[in-house]
Amino acid sequence: MSGIDLSKTLLNRVDKKQTDVQSPKTTQKEAVVELTKQINLYQSVAIIVGIIIGSGIFVSPVGILQNVRSVGMSCIMWAVCGIFSGLCALCYAEFGACIPQSGGEYTYIRRAFGDFPAFICLWTNFIIICPVSLAASCMIFATYILQPAFPDCETPQVATRLIAALVISLLVCLNCINIEWSSKVQVVITICKLSALLMIIVIGFIFQGRGGNSENVKESFSGSDYSAGAIAISLYSGFWAYGGWSYLNFLTDELIEPHKNLPRAIIISMTVVTCVYLLANVAYFSVLTPAEMLASSAVAVTFVDQTIPMAAWIVPILIAISVMGTINGGSLSMSRLFFVGAANHHLPSYISMINVRFFTPVPSLITIQIMCLIMQSFEEIFYLIELAGFGFATVLTCVLAGQVYLRYREPDLPRPIKLPIVLPIVILMASLAILVLTVYQKPIESGLGLLMMAAGAPLYVLGVYWERKPTIVRNYLGRFTRLVQKILYVCPQEDGREWT
Repeated sequence: MSGIDLSKTLLNRVDKKQTDVQSPKTTQKEAVVELTKQINLYQSVAIIVGIIIGSGIFVSPVGILQNVRSVGMSCIMWAVCGIFSGLCALCYAEFGACIPQSGGEYTYIRRAFGDFPAFICLWTNFIIICPVSLAASCMIFATYILQPAFPDCETPQVATRLIAALVISLLVCLNCINIEWSSKVQVVITICKLSALLMIIVIGFIFQGRGGNSENVKESFSGSDYSAGAIAISLYSGFWAYGGWSYLNFLTDELIEPHKNLPRAIIISMTVVTCVYLLANVAYFSVLTPAEMLASSAVAVTFVDQTIPMAAWIVPILIAISVMGTINGGSLSMSRLFFVGAANHHLPSYISMINVRFFTPVPSLITIQIMCLIMQSFEEIFYLIELAGFGFATVLTCVLAGQVYLRYREPDLPRPIKLPIVLPIVILMASLAILVLTVYQKPIESGLGLLMMAAGAPLYVLGVYWERKPTIVRNYLGRFTRLVQKILYVCPQEDGREWT
């Protein structure tokens, strides 16, 4: 799967043109084709918060309420999910500090268990988690950005799919050109969505101060469902709402002082998101009854319609902007995962190459765009979200198991952050329990998820384990890789590091 080394040829051409193609930290004579450290602490926080806070808190924050059936238990479960996700994020922070390389969970599983489990993790992200999540987010963006133009009818499917394809293409283009621009866009989007949520929170508390929906306060736990199945499914819904906290670990190589900024960004982000989610739910319950929330197709729209009707038209636009932050951060982060996987020969080698002008992993980003466009063509895209959730839960369990195992196998590994060993063990047990309950509650979806993950095994044998491929196969792959290099103006990273 190897290609030609175009770095000298391409860099010589660039030097002759005397254009500034290197990163801010390199001179013209020292231009090196590699990913550069450009993401600071504030941008790191914006990336995490921007990915986590998507459409869920605006559109349908009722997944938990639907299962536990009371206001009080709903708020408790939101808090529990936030705390659990925060503790999981701290476990990832320990891994990220002691193994400061991009690739996130793929890199950690590879360090703990070897190539095959890491490949299955990479395959799960490549075929399920990344394209399904981004495709669904693009469809949601298109639906809500078009809603003001079609206030009294359903948005046309053709227009929705075209807008969905356009937004992923534009954001991938932005990430290809400049990661710093992409990070700044993420900061702006995060500020917008936090401002929108702050507006909802303030309005809710004003209504609560004037009496609000007193029945929700008096009968907070009336009709609660405390069964293990209801709690497990509500936890699953909550974890999906908090999903995205692990994505910064994919960008470790581009963080400034990752051993400091990675854990700081995770702690700050999870604290902010948990508080905002809780306060937003309290604000919703201050105005709406549980029945109104369950019946609403977009809770934020219903909320504003009952409080400030004249401003209801702007809510769909705010939802679309919020979802755009999730798409931007997701494509930025996941491209680095596939970049690292390809550098380890677990994906075609061209995916691990970098554009010599922009110093970004253009092939990896374009691969994500293509996979996303393919997933958008499926009619049942939102059904696939459940498979993506199961896949992530499985990967998370493997990462936690790897953390516990590495504590035993490599006790002397330098760990700038070292959590009490009991913490990852307890979280691992909880994650296993949730996974088992999910299989019990949704056997068909879980079975399909396992089948899609298992499909990576024969691909590993053919693509990775089988090294002595026929000459005709190697020649074909080499020609294809060289073609990609010429079209995308890319070459292998020049820093010579080993992605171990």
